[in-house]
Amino acid sequence: MMTPQTGISGQSRAGLTPSLDRIDELGIVGAGGGGFPTAVKFKTQASLLIANAAECEPLLHKDKELLHHYAEPFLRGMTMAMELVGAREGVVGIKEKYLDIIAAIEAQAPAGIRVASLPDCYPAGDEFILVHMVTGRVIPPGGLPKDVDCAVANVETLMNIGLDRPVTHKYLTVAGAVAHPVTLRVPIGITIGEVIDAAGGPTVPDFGVLLGGVMMAKPAADLNVPVTKTTGGIVVLPAEHALIRRHNAPWMHIAKIGRSACDQCRFCTEFCPRYLLGHPIEPHAAMRSLGFSQPGDLTVATLYCCECNLCTMFACPEDLDPKNVCVQGKPIARERGLTWKGTPESIQPHPMAEYRRVPMRRLIAKLGLGEFVNEGPLTEHEFAPRKVTLPLKQHAGAPAVAVVKCGDSVRVGDLIAAPEAGKLGARIHASIDGRVSVGADAIVIEA
Repeated sequence: MMTPQTGISGQSRAGLTPSLDRIDELGIVGAGGGGFPTAVKFKTQASLLIANAAECEPLLHKDKELLHHYAEPFLRGMTMAMELVGAREGVVGIKEKYLDIIAAIEAQAPAGIRVASLPDCYPAGDEFILVHMVTGRVIPPGGLPKDVDCAVANVETLMNIGLDRPVTHKYLTVAGAVAHPVTLRVPIGITIGEVIDAAGGPTVPDFGVLLGGVMMAKPAADLNVPVTKTTGGIVVLPAEHALIRRHNAPWMHIAKIGRSACDQCRFCTEFCPRYLLGHPIEPHAAMRSLGFSQPGDLTVATLYCCECNLCTMFACPEDLDPKNVCVQGKPIARERGLTWKGTPESIQPHPMAEYRRVPMRRLIAKLGLGEFVNEGPLTEHEFAPRKVTLPLKQHAGAPAVAVVKCGDSVRVGDLIAAPEAGKLGARIHASIDGRVSVGADAIVIEA
C-alpha cells in the first residue's frame, strides 16, 4: 500500500498562479464521470466551491484514497479553483464515516476551506443532492450549481489542477469479483483487461464488467475497452449476477414487462432523489405512459431524471426499469418542448426527503454485493502496456482533433489532440512513449 504523499514531491510547483488557460492546456476535465472541460466550468463566478468527495457508488474508493494520500495537491488545486471562480469559501463534502480523512483534511486545510460531513447514503454524490446537503439550496430543474451561487468539482479534478501536469493517467478502483480490490493509477488508453489483471484477475471463470459504479454503469463490450479520463471504476461480477443481466437488458424486454407488470405503486417516485428535492420528475408517470399512450409519448416527468437508477435498482418491488423508461422519453420530451415552466421560488423539497435517504449498507445488500470486499486501497503498480488507445472523444463536447500524424514519435505528456477552434472540448496527451497511428475515432500509441 502506498504511504501518504507518495509520488508528489517534485512533481508540482508550489505557489502556482491560477489560470484557466493553464487548466485548458493540461487537458483537465471532470474526473468524476461527467468529463466537462474544467477550464470552461471555472469561467463561472460563485461564492462557494464544493469539492465532491461523496463517492456514493457501492464498492468504489478512488476519491477517498486520493484525499488520504494526496491531500496536499488536492488542497492546492482547490485553493486555485476558489480563486478562479471568486469563491470566498470552499467545502469538502465527504462521508461522515471517514473520520481519519476528515481529521487530516481539517488539520491541513488553509483558511476558508472546511469539511462538510455527509450521511453514508446514495446518491450523496449527485451534484444537486450534494449542493442541497451542504447549503440547503435547491438547484432548479435543468439548472446548474451556478444558479445557486455554487461551483462543484471532483476530488481528482482538483488534484490534477494542483499537480500542474498534463492529464496522462487516471485513478480508478477495481472491485467486485477480483482477487485484490484496489485503487490504481493507470495510463489513459490502457485496456480494462490489463487493469483487471493488475488487481489479481477475476475470481470467477465467467464474468461481466461494469464501467463506473454499479448503479450508473455502462457494460463493457469486451476486455479491450480503453480507460478514459472519466473511468472511475471497473467492477467485475459473475456473468449470472443480477446487475450484469439488468444492465444488458434490451429495451423491448424492458418496455414489454413494464407495460404488463407495473401496478403504479409510486415507490419509484417516492424514493426518487430529484422528486424529493421538489423537481417535476415522476418515474411512475413514465411507467404509466408505456401502457396508456403511444410508444414514447412521455411527459415532462421524464426530462429531469438524473439517471441515478435508484428507482430501478432499489425502489421498484416488481424489478421493473423506470430509469430506462425515463431515459427513452427524454429526447421526445425535449422535442415537444415539455420543459419545466416554474420559478425557483416554487421549488419545495419534500418534507420526508431526509428520511428517505437510502443507506449504503442497505443498498449493497439489495444489489447482492455483500459477498465482495468493500475496500480499495491505493496501491502502486507499474504498468508497461505495449500500446494504448486514446479515444478522441473522452470528454463532454466535440471530439478532439489529432495534432500528430501516423509515424510520429511522442513522449508521455506530449500533446496529441486538441479541440477544433470554437468547439467545446479538451486536449489529449500521450500516456506512454511510443509511435503514433491516427484513426477516425482514436489515436493509438505503440510503445
